[in-house]
Amino acid sequence: MYLFNVRVYGILVDADNRVLVSDERTQSVSFTKFPGGGLEYGEGLLDALKREFMEECNLRIEIVQHIYTTDFYEKSSFNNSQIISIYYLVRALDTLEVPLKDKVMDFDSLDTLEKEEVFRLVDCKQLSAEQLTFKTDQVAWETYKKNIVFLNS
Repeated sequence: MYLFNVRVYGILVDADNRVLVSDERTQSVSFTKFPGGGLEYGEGLLDALKREFMEECNLRIEIVQHIYTTDFYEKSSFNNSQIISIYYLVRALDTLEVPLKDKVMDFDSLDTLEKEEVFRLVDCKQLSAEQLTFKTDQVAWETYKKNIVFLNS
């Protein structure tokens, strides 16, 4: 039997054109991605994304628009499931008060086995797809950038 792992992520861009990214470390693996996470059984995509932002950032969000859904095979980096990721453009309804880091992978703990997550705001013009660890995030970021250029032209 093949398992599917449905993930939902938010691309949050602030008034200064900076995008929120999450640096995470788990199971001795470090990665950079957009905030979000797994869909729980019985939960809708939008509710899951709102829950994830509350859990990770203590931030209420509004869903603005769908950006991208995985359209290729992506195996999980952590188990044998197939990843299906959905990305939305989101807007903060509150002030972002989560501690922010300036450096990549600037974790508070030196214990590489401890699960940890830190956040950064990165200038949209400076964030390249290659700075994101997972292919789905990379494709979503490129799709976002193409759509923004299209909408602003």
